[in-house]
Amino acid sequence: MSQSLGLLKHIPCPKGDDCTAFRCLFRHKGDEEAWPLPSSPQPAQQPGPPQPPNTEVQDQEQPRKRQRTADDAYDPASPALPKPRETVAPAAEDVTAPARRADTRPATISRPVSPPPLKRKAPPTVNDAEQGKQPSSAQNGSSNLIVKEPALAKKPAVNTQPSARKKEGLNPRMLKSSPASHETRHKILKALHAEYVRLNKEVEKTAKGDDQALVLSPQELIWLALDEEEKHARDKPAIYSNTIKHRIVAYKRMNVETWIKERRAALQLATKPIKANTLDTSKPPEPISTGLTVEEEVYLLKSRLQTPITNLAQYGYVPTIPTDEEIRKAKEADEMTKGWEVCDRCKSRFQVFPGRREEDGRLASGGACTHHPGRTYYPQRQASDRSGQERRYKCCGQAVGDSTGCVTTDMHVWKTSSKNRLGSLWNFAETPANPNVPKDRAVCFDCEMGYTVNGFELIRLTATSWPDGEELLDVLVQPTGEIMDLNSRYSGVWPEDIVNALPFSATEKPPPPKEGERKRLPMVSSPIVARDLLFSLISPETPLIGHGLENDLNSVRVVHPTLVDSILLYPHSRGLPMRNGLKHLMQLHLGRTIQAEETTNGEMQGHDSAEDARAAGELVRLKVKKEWEQMKKDGWTLVEGKFLAPGTRP
Repeated sequence: MSQSLGLLKHIPCPKGDDCTAFRCLFRHKGDEEAWPLPSSPQPAQQPGPPQPPNTEVQDQEQPRKRQRTADDAYDPASPALPKPRETVAPAAEDVTAPARRADTRPATISRPVSPPPLKRKAPPTVNDAEQGKQPSSAQNGSSNLIVKEPALAKKPAVNTQPSARKKEGLNPRMLKSSPASHETRHKILKALHAEYVRLNKEVEKTAKGDDQALVLSPQELIWLALDEEEKHARDKPAIYSNTIKHRIVAYKRMNVETWIKERRAALQLATKPIKANTLDTSKPPEPISTGLTVEEEVYLLKSRLQTPITNLAQYGYVPTIPTDEEIRKAKEADEMTKGWEVCDRCKSRFQVFPGRREEDGRLASGGACTHHPGRTYYPQRQASDRSGQERRYKCCGQAVGDSTGCVTTDMHVWKTSSKNRLGSLWNFAETPANPNVPKDRAVCFDCEMGYTVNGFELIRLTATSWPDGEELLDVLVQPTGEIMDLNSRYSGVWPEDIVNALPFSATEKPPPPKEGERKRLPMVSSPIVARDLLFSLISPETPLIGHGLENDLNSVRVVHPTLVDSILLYPHSRGLPMRNGLKHLMQLHLGRTIQAEETTNGEMQGHDSAEDARAAGELVRLKVKKEWEQMKKDGWTLVEGKFLAPGTRP
């Protein structure tokens, strides 16, 4: 307070020139102009009006009054406060003027207050700068807080290059929920990094030409190890220890050639521009040619690409038939729940009324169901972008959590994946022996399901021959329970299809549809009849081809030993239960578009089980082609329809 008011500036500093204080409270040389000292008593004034007493200098023993500051409004009628000094240059001193009494008030009191910056000069434009003009000030007192950009002004170039990646040490990254202790993660990270360093040194010894780009710097090796460890810690926290250790063992056994292939693939992925659609639709898709006969393709399919399902029960496959005891317990549990289920769409609780409720004839309680029909996904981003991405719905593009749904249906629906509950409705059956089936036959099949009071039931079954794609069976199925929702958006079965269905005939085929009309399908009376029709086309030795076969087999209640599932032939990079969609695989590997949910006129169409069955068969045939090409590289030969291993004579 004393420093701001300068109350001690009339007292010389006791330390004199040796004072080192910042903004000392006492007077020093050079402070006379800023802080004028009290003057000697003034001579007697000329007769005139009485002057007001000096209230600024009071006896030190009396309490000091509050002094007015420049922030206080100036009152011209107040004699105690002189008018603030003007900012113009002072005139020459008039020696004849009577001596003024020294002003001992702080300089901050008498300083003029700066007016608000209402009239600022506008920044020079590009045209003014080019013509050498000075920037003009704002006119009429208007503010230039908003300056319009000239039409010809050049905008600064935007840096579209990704920012440099931050350097990191060999220390595990922080996670919200760590799957292991920091010490454990650090040991695993060091072991993984050591394998990367070993393989990188081997590449560095033999790298020539373009392969020199595959050699990683020490910091890049650290980034690679951190990314790999973090991926396992985030995606698979429950089995983090097992998966990351298996990965380390795989790198220990990996040779230099495999490491080079992996680094080339990663380099191509990093340098490849991200596009919304990378397909070249200007060229028609090339047909698949294996160079083998149908018998040879089926033999290769059975011997090299057959999918074992004995260890896949945890992912929904049913390798054994539920026992009578398991079915009995499932029925008792259903009776205890009294029809209360969880909605498969909005996850709310509701009650199902098989046979309809007597009071109002409804099939379920809970009213309408609001939900998002599309799956969630993470928006595509650059590899260098490490910002958090929120999941969105494919149906409407909204972020997860923004709304309860974008579609409203009449009622809630439910489904179950428990094999015991499925078997309690009608039990599974193993594929029976069928000597009438050709040995060189493979069958692609696909099912469509809808929601009934009994869950997710079969409503359409399609089977085609492989590899030619000829239709063997395509029927609608009358479910066992009352239909709640045909799931037309995905099943492709609409109410008019059920109404216009033809009676099934084993001897006559339905007539082909006319141009612009939907295909009329025959309908069978129950899912058991549809399963018997499928059994008439296959035997236990017949390869059954499909995409996500566990859903199709469970809907028909079939246990089949010879399976070829395109989900397992083209696994997801994260492994099961993650899986690639059939539409994505067809676009990626064959450049073909399937499952067009809307027609050209914007009407909903839904999926086509015949199209999906043939698409799965084409993906499997592409796999057979690549498998045969690799076998020929390994030394296999084909002599008179027989595959001979390397070094084997005919």
